[in-house]
Amino acid sequence: MFVVVVQRLILEAIFDIFYFPVWWYTRGTMHALRWTVGLFKRGNAVLAPGLWFANLFVPMFGQYDFVGRIISFFMRSFQVFIRSIAMLFWLILCLFLFCIWLVLPVAVIYCFSFVFKTRQLK
Repeated sequence: MFVVVVQRLILEAIFDIFYFPVWWYTRGTMHALRWTVGLFKRGNAVLAPGLWFANLFVPMFGQYDFVGRIISFFMRSFQVFIRSIAMLFWLILCLFLFCIWLVLPVAVIYCFSFVFKTRQLK
């Protein structure tokens, strides 16, 4: 019984080692993509430039006179502009994190091979 269990554990370990790259670039990548999209959506919910844009012509604090409308328009225009720039940076950060997911195994293998090559030269 003990031999069967050890044999099964060794076979599973070997299978997992060979299956890991396949998983990383198929199901793992889809999981990372869903996580990245969710991260971007949470950033959009926090910054909400579309909500500010939808209320661009609505006066703030109930100030329906001409000056209140002008101040509200420019203030909200400034908010839409700044929040859109922040969303652009957030998008770039989310894409960067996703690209790190894609490049990480290749970078690790490259670093291991570099270390082993330099060790062999000495």
